Amino acid sequence: MTTLIIFILVLGLLVFIHELGHFLFAKRSGILVREFAIGFGPKLFAKRVGETLYSIRILPLGGYVRMAGEDPELIDIKTGTNVVVTRNKQGLIKHLYLYPPKLSTDHQLKGHVVDVDLEKNLFIVIEDPSGKETKYRFDPKAIIHFDPKTEMQIAPIDRQFGSKTVGQKAATIFAGPLFNILLTIVLFIVFVMMTGVQYLTVDQVIAGKPADRAGVKVGDKIVEINGKRVNTRDGYYYHLVSDPNKELLITVKRGEERVTLPIKPIQENGTYQIGVHLVYQKATLLTAIQQGFIQTGEWTMIMLDSFKKLVTGQLSINSLGGPVQMGHTTGKVAEAGIEPLIKWMALLSLNLGIVNLLPIPALDGSRLIFIGLEAIRGRPINPNKESLVHFVGFAFLMLLMLVVTYNDIMKVFFGQ
Repeated sequence: MTTLIIFILVLGLLVFIHELGHFLFAKRSGILVREFAIGFGPKLFAKRVGETLYSIRILPLGGYVRMAGEDPELIDIKTGTNVVVTRNKQGLIKHLYLYPPKLSTDHQLKGHVVDVDLEKNLFIVIEDPSGKETKYRFDPKAIIHFDPKTEMQIAPIDRQFGSKTVGQKAATIFAGPLFNILLTIVLFIVFVMMTGVQYLTVDQVIAGKPADRAGVKVGDKIVEINGKRVNTRDGYYYHLVSDPNKELLITVKRGEERVTLPIKPIQENGTYQIGVHLVYQKATLLTAIQQGFIQTGEWTMIMLDSFKKLVTGQLSINSLGGPVQMGHTTGKVAEAGIEPLIKWMALLSLNLGIVNLLPIPALDGSRLIFIGLEAIRGRPINPNKESLVHFVGFAFLMLLMLVVTYNDIMKVFFGQ
């Protein structure tokens, strides 16, 4: 139960930060945000503040910011529909009811709809019981009441996502992953402040080990492995385990000279190593800030390299981890202490940001591609075609999630 609670809190924070990015940039662009939700499925908690419904839903595996105009607007009032309206002090319709509400007769008008425009000119023509037709204007923030429990604010064209400039739409979509990356930087800063920094400068060479046999010396700084630059201890270890049992070309900086040495790592105590100790120092605030950016950049390269290997078949789909494994690992990391948990949160946040930028339908990266095509063509892609692409992509992601979750269960509970 403790593991589950910690996992929900960690994932909830990461999802909140992601959706907060979308939310803030949508509001900045003047887009009507209908709902800010953490989780999916039935609501556990919901409260409307201003224009937006803030909700927590039962399945804590994601979240969303529902913006007006992202999908076709669902408000459709047909000619002949019986309605009841109330107006504000300026005579503008503030509430429109599609059912008989319990209101004071002094504050309502009744009739059936002759004509209505909820997006451009914001008016409605109502024929009252005497047969007289009257045209009324809507308040731009008018509320449509479908039944006693369901209501929706109207969205004039200038408040809809689709009416915004390419730059505003792109910024709103990109802000979610960006906020996750910024959170990663902050978490790495905190982590380094708590644990210090291990630089890639050799502090000790263990006699008889591969580094000693290859000619590594104290003071050497490891800068490249197999031609790929490394900046952190994590990047260094990633390259050691990427090609186990293979000889690596490790480049060190020795004074002003660069020396490349062939070294084959060995496995000891369950890890691959070459037989060196690296310089460790406590971190100042400035160093921690620098390391926050450096480690975020290094882990970005590591994750992109892993995605590349997954696509090319160098990594199996069985290596993917889903919510079950994430929850299990989060619990284990939390047991190890606050420092490992902070680092794990940083990696999950970065992973969430990067994955969402991939050009996969239904993810932010795919939506950015459609916005890019709009910029090139000078007009948006047909919304129905775009929605179909995202629907198919979402279905594929759900299928992949089922496969990954099955793998998780077999690994975590049955050791397979």
